[in-house]
Amino acid sequence: MKQYTAKTLDELLSKAAKEKNVQPEDLVYYVTEEKTGFLGIGSSVTAEVYALQDVSEFIKDYLTTFFSGLGQNVEIEIDQNNNNIRININAENNAILIGRGGKSLDGLGQLVRHAVNAKFKRRFFVTLDINNYKNDRYQKLKAMAKRIAKQVQRSKVDASLDPMPNDERRVIHKELTNFPNVKTLSEGSGRNRHLKIIYDPNKE
Repeated sequence: MKQYTAKTLDELLSKAAKEKNVQPEDLVYYVTEEKTGFLGIGSSVTAEVYALQDVSEFIKDYLTTFFSGLGQNVEIEIDQNNNNIRININAENNAILIGRGGKSLDGLGQLVRHAVNAKFKRRFFVTLDINNYKNDRYQKLKAMAKRIAKQVQRSKVDASLDPMPNDERRVIHKELTNFPNVKTLSEGSGRNRHLKIIYDPNKE
């Protein structure tokens, strides 16, 4: 984030907005210092300011530097909608970057999320995909979730799924939100965090 200083916060935001070619209301800022001065003379405000476009630029620079260090040339596509950011990477060694069961991909996704949230002091929902691996997996997870949910409906016996990353649990939870007579619940912690599909006779 870039730091700006001006006499007033409005003046500061106006200056930052003009530089970033956005509206002041599109900016996110954190005031780091305020000086009141004497009788208003010498007063100033300093703040760290960024626009959402800065987040995408940071991610692209971060990943470009990361893969350059590995000697890999990659194509990076970023789709951002407010706090939701989807990154798709295409490289020559996609299989190696994805890893067995997608573990290398999940690790890289966590690394990027931590870097973004620490940099901008705000929680972003970052999904990292390589050659649409995650998108394909999401479709398989949705189909599996509906199949198991139907079994829970019929048997009225709860089912526990295997541990999976937060983004995959979120996909299943969303898929079953309006599914009658079942609800989802996250259990466990860390690598053992998993979803449980529970029979709920009161849910229509």
